[in-house]
Amino acid sequence: LFRSMGYPMLPSTAPLAPIVCRTGSEPRQAKDALRRTVAAREYFETINFSFVEERWERELAGVTNPIQLLNPIAAPLSVMRTSLIGSLVQVLRHNQARRATRVRVFELGRVFLPDAAQADGPLEVAGLRQPLRLAALAYGHAWDDQWGASPRQVDFHDLKGDLESLLAPAAIRMEAARHPALHPGRSARVLLEGRDIGWIGELHPRWQQKYEITEAPVIFEVDLAAIAVTGLPEYVKVSKFPPVYRDVALIFDETTSHQVILEAVQAEKPRTVVEFAVFDIYRGAGVENGKKSLAFRMLVQDTLKTMTDAEVD
Repeated sequence: LFRSMGYPMLPSTAPLAPIVCRTGSEPRQAKDALRRTVAAREYFETINFSFVEERWERELAGVTNPIQLLNPIAAPLSVMRTSLIGSLVQVLRHNQARRATRVRVFELGRVFLPDAAQADGPLEVAGLRQPLRLAALAYGHAWDDQWGASPRQVDFHDLKGDLESLLAPAAIRMEAARHPALHPGRSARVLLEGRDIGWIGELHPRWQQKYEITEAPVIFEVDLAAIAVTGLPEYVKVSKFPPVYRDVALIFDETTSHQVILEAVQAEKPRTVVEFAVFDIYRGAGVENGKKSLAFRMLVQDTLKTMTDAEVD
C-alpha cells in the first residue's frame, strides 16, 4: 500500500521511550570489574567450551552422571560441565606442550547443574541451574625470573593471597576438606560469612601424572554470585600515638589449625590490639612430638593516649 501511495505518506511521529539513569549498587562488583581485578594479578583470561570430555567430569568433578548432549560437535565433547577445573587443566596442558614454563589463567563462565527445584523461565531451563563461577590456575614459578630473588614454585598460599585480595575487604576462611580434583592434604573449602562458596588447592598427584603435567598447579573455583557483593571499606581512625610490638611463642597440638587460633583471638582481643599474626612455626628440639610452636607478633596501639608498659602487658 505504502509503495503505491509513496513513503512520504508514512507518519513521522517519533517513538517515545523514557530514559532512566540506573546506578548499580556500590558494593556489587560487575563481571568486567572482576575480570580486570584478576587480570591485574597477572592472570590471562580464557574462554572455553561449556561442553567437555566426560572423563573430566568423572575424574576432576566427581560427577558420574553428567548432562549428556544429544548432538555433540565432537565425540569427546559430549557432556555439559559442572566445574571449570577441567577446562583450565586442558589449557595448561596445551601451553605446557608449547614449552610454557609459567602459566596463570582464569575463566569466568557458567556451569550446568541438575536441580529439580529449578523452574522454567526466559533465561532458565526447568530442572537445570546455570550459575556463573570464577576459576583460576597458577603453574610454574611464582614470579618471572629476576636477579633480585631466587625462583620458587607457586604454592597454595600464593593463590590464597590472590583470592583474598579479590574479595577484600570481605574476609574469607579456609577449612580443610577433600575434593576429587585436589591433593587430599593440600586442599580446602572456601567459606565466606559461613557459606560454602568454592574450593582451593593443589591438583591431585594422580591427575598430575595422568594428564602429564610436570609440576602440580594450584587452582581455585568460587561461585560468582557469592563474591560479586563484597561490602564497602570502613574508615578507621589513624592513631597519633606510638605503636608497641610484642612477640609471643606458644605451644599447640599439631592438629590445631592457625585459623582456629586467629578466630579465638579475634573473639577476645581488646580494641587496642590492632594486628595479630603468625610469623614463624617451629618443630624440633625442645618441642615434644605431636606439638608445634607458633610465634605471633602483635601490634598494640591506642587512638586516645600513649599506652604504658603495664597496659601493653
